[in-house]
Amino acid sequence: MTSRIQIKRVYDKAQTTDGLRVLVDRLWPRGVAKEKAAIDIWAKELAPSNELRKWFHSHSDQYHEFTVRYRAELEERLPELQERIAELSQPRLTLVTSVKEPERSHVPVLCAFLTANFTM
Repeated sequence: MTSRIQIKRVYDKAQTTDGLRVLVDRLWPRGVAKEKAAIDIWAKELAPSNELRKWFHSHSDQYHEFTVRYRAELEERLPELQERIAELSQPRLTLVTSVKEPERSHVPVLCAFLTANFTM
């Protein structure tokens, strides 16, 4: 992960140093008002598919397999995601999620994908 892209939970307080705050979850976080979340873009199309999200929920012990499947989804959907990803080309980017363990979620995979495939 580059220092230009950071990962935060939606429950953490937004800071001016966050830059563009992008929610990268398919579902809106429970109990979080849109104003309090301070989200600039809700990029739910960058999140894992509903099928993969549900699969990982019931196979949370298979994180490596999840990352392989999610990377494959991102690669497959790359042409349709190009425009959305172009919006994220900012000097500072914060990927925001509601998951309990961001380091064992889709967000590090997405961060690595963005870093490897685009001039961010």
